[in-house]
Amino acid sequence: MGNVSSVTNLGRSGVADWLMQRVSAYILALYTVVLLVFIIANPGLGYDAWAGLFSQTWMRIFTLMALFSIGAHAWVGLWTVTTDYMKSALPRFLVQAACGLTMFVYVVWGIQILWGF
Repeated sequence: MGNVSSVTNLGRSGVADWLMQRVSAYILALYTVVLLVFIIANPGLGYDAWAGLFSQTWMRIFTLMALFSIGAHAWVGLWTVTTDYMKSALPRFLVQAACGLTMFVYVVWGIQILWGF
């Protein structure tokens, strides 16, 4: 059996997509736990505490990892769903392009917010 691939597939193979889903899911889960612990450890959380957390380089880098992870995770998931359920090539391509563009805009916007560009 040969590799099944597509021009719109982010990964090189199903194994690469599977690995990307798993790694991104672990990063997002860890990010969620860190945020929950921070919220629980800081009752009466206000702007200053949030600004203090996100002014730290480690948190900015971790948030950037989470931004890239959510983009990759969403792309693989949406590519899989559209490929499975949309059999007509043009509508599938248009939906995938719209999803890809939306994810790109969100990641760039997140970087601007996070790093102040």
